[in-house]
Amino acid sequence: MKSLELLFIFLRLGLTSFGGPIAHLGYFRDEFVTKRKWLSEHAYADLVSLCQFLPGPASSQVGMGIGLSRLGIWGAILAWIGFTLPSAIVLVLCALGMAHFDTTESHQWLHALKVVAVAVVAQAVLGMGKKLCPDRERISIAVIASVIVLFVHTALIQVLVLTLAGIYGAFFLKSASELPHEPLQSGQKRFGAFFLLLFAGILFILPILRPMYPLQALQMFDSFFRSGALVFGGGHVVLPLIQAEVVPTGWVTNDLFMAGYGLANAIPGPLFTFSAYLGAVSSSAPNGWFGALIALVAIFLPSFLLIIGALPFWEKLRTLGRVRQSISGVNAAVVGILLAALYDPVWTSAIFSTKDFALAMVGFLLLEFWKIPSWAAVALTVGASFIIY
Repeated sequence: MKSLELLFIFLRLGLTSFGGPIAHLGYFRDEFVTKRKWLSEHAYADLVSLCQFLPGPASSQVGMGIGLSRLGIWGAILAWIGFTLPSAIVLVLCALGMAHFDTTESHQWLHALKVVAVAVVAQAVLGMGKKLCPDRERISIAVIASVIVLFVHTALIQVLVLTLAGIYGAFFLKSASELPHEPLQSGQKRFGAFFLLLFAGILFILPILRPMYPLQALQMFDSFFRSGALVFGGGHVVLPLIQAEVVPTGWVTNDLFMAGYGLANAIPGPLFTFSAYLGAVSSSAPNGWFGALIALVAIFLPSFLLIIGALPFWEKLRTLGRVRQSISGVNAAVVGILLAALYDPVWTSAIFSTKDFALAMVGFLLLEFWKIPSWAAVALTVGASFIIY
């Protein structure tokens, strides 16, 4: 069955996708564009561009969008479950047994996983750059976008860069009529409008209900839903917002918060599953698993509503000539943002020696030239780390 196939593919990605959101986009591209050809390079880049504009975790939204294009809303749900479940379960188990874990110990294999993420992202940048930056104008956009993102570290800078690249593309790039348009199954506009209104309604009504009904579950749901709905940049950007919600209120101690943050960076899957850990250790939750479920669903629900709501409108807009020219500029900027991320934080957090660089080159060789699956490259590279270190 297609639904089981989709679930197991994302479950495998959830078990093997180390390296953070930028690396996840590389794993997705390798799986669904290069290997399975469910999406073209341009359709995938269009989806990534949309998710870069939306608040929430971009990589998880791209996964939901791929599931949505394959099997509708049910596909989006299965994609989210498969990609999110492994890391969420690990973090909850760690939260319930924190007394038995040494969260400060550094392990060689964890470092090797960061190194192989360099190879994954490098392959994604190279592959997308070849397709999406075929001329000097778009290469220039990519480099300028990369420089800006590297020098200006703010949550909204990526959105600003993509917006400016889109404006430039709409007026100054050549016609994008040569770009193929492959429709993404996205539903009707009125269906999308319903989900956008539902998102806005929940965001508006929860702060009103919270003081009226001081239920612990409602307070937690409101805090995590707002965190997922109002953060741009995803990943690490959401952490200060969550910390402001759970530490000052006394739900979670700062020590537990930082220990969980370390664990979340050591496992595969989306960093937003850190919410499951916080829900499990929170003093405001009636029990660990229930609190984890509330926090996990609440922080991802905005992304689910937004991607389903926005995709039907995006699907129509991206067929228009001027918009497609704009998308050409945006896609070039996406390559630049990925290039910047390849250096910081992917390279800077992994490559500290010539051995690290050698291991990353081996991983890139396996992925780009031997064309082995990403999960196999991860396993072989980690295995090689025990030989060269």
